[in-house]
Amino acid sequence: MSNLFTRIKNTIVADLNEALDHKEKKNPIALLNQYLRESEQEAEKVRKLLERQYQLKEEFTREYNEAADLAQKRKKQAEIAAAAGEQELQAFAQQEYEHYEQRASRLQEMLKQANTQLLELERNYEDMKHKLKDMHLRRMELMGRENITRANHQMSKVLHNDEYSDQPYSRFNEIETYIDRLEHEVNTSYYRSTIDAKIAQLEKDMKKAE
Repeated sequence: MSNLFTRIKNTIVADLNEALDHKEKKNPIALLNQYLRESEQEAEKVRKLLERQYQLKEEFTREYNEAADLAQKRKKQAEIAAAAGEQELQAFAQQEYEHYEQRASRLQEMLKQANTQLLELERNYEDMKHKLKDMHLRRMELMGRENITRANHQMSKVLHNDEYSDQPYSRFNEIETYIDRLEHEVNTSYYRSTIDAKIAQLEKDMKKAE
């Protein structure tokens, strides 16, 4: 049964990879955009974790300061009670002092660890943002290259139409040939329509010269 599940999983993974390869070949920029969106979502998750770490640091700091202040307060109270001969009160204050002192010590270690983790998280987050920015810039570069490639492809279809058609000339050559033929027809029509007037004028000029 486990072998069956393994084969099914491998088949699904293979089909997925094939689909991704096909999508990448068909539209690599679209796939890159998808990767960037996923990376941005991951970066947003890290940003929220970073904010949470800042909050934890503040909570640790507040708890540490409170425990440290209460430890000092109970220590002073124990000294006052001892000076006054209040042994029971002194014992209670001393016990409270030791409790808050241990808590402050533990919180101080937790705060130190939180600061270290926060610095590491900040470095990783900044590194992630730089990489994302680099990926965006590389996408812009690739989009520029893709535009150039598509533009050249379109121009090639126009300038070298014989690659895409049975016509022996490119589209531009066809247009130029058509313009030349049209110009010739217009000129011929113009000369034909004005020849009578020109001959009559020549005969008139010749008679005057005689």
